Amino acid sequence: MKTHPLILGALAGLAAISTALAAETPAKTDTRVEVTFASPEKFADVRDAYTSSDRGRDGILSQIRDYLVSRADTYVSPGQKLTVTFTDIDLAGDFEPWRGSEGMDVRIVKDIYPPKMDLEFKLTGADGAVLKEGKRQLRDLAFVSKLSINRSDMLRFEKALLDDWLKEDFPRTKSG
Repeated sequence: MKTHPLILGALAGLAAISTALAAETPAKTDTRVEVTFASPEKFADVRDAYTSSDRGRDGILSQIRDYLVSRADTYVSPGQKLTVTFTDIDLAGDFEPWRGSEGMDVRIVKDIYPPKMDLEFKLTGADGAVLKEGKRQLRDLAFVSKLSINRSDMLRFEKALLDDWLKEDFPRTKSG
């Protein structure tokens, strides 16, 4: 069986591309923000259904981590490192099992179920010196009345809470 030269050339090109992409991966994973969750199985409410699963909880926490990393990168200067540890999370809304089997796994969002996040953070400079650290209890009792652009995002209230915290604790300086 003879191998066609075009196929060999295409395979060689793909190998070169995949090698180049593999070399870039470490640079992309070098982030200025590190997020951890302390004992997430003990968090007040990080459930995707009335009868929660570890997989559902981990999926929600992964979305929160990814969002915070992407947003905080704009507030943390190059060379700085922000470490955030969540100690408790209570998502907006709750499951109301008395609504019957059809509504048992539907998260009901009312003002009596506000989003809550407790966290500890540390911002360090390039030299490792601590620039800012603390504990925060993030709450928004008026979350229902706020305008939300993405009403289909299940975590929009928690993301807004994180945005408010970043703006308050890490104000951006104007750049020209």
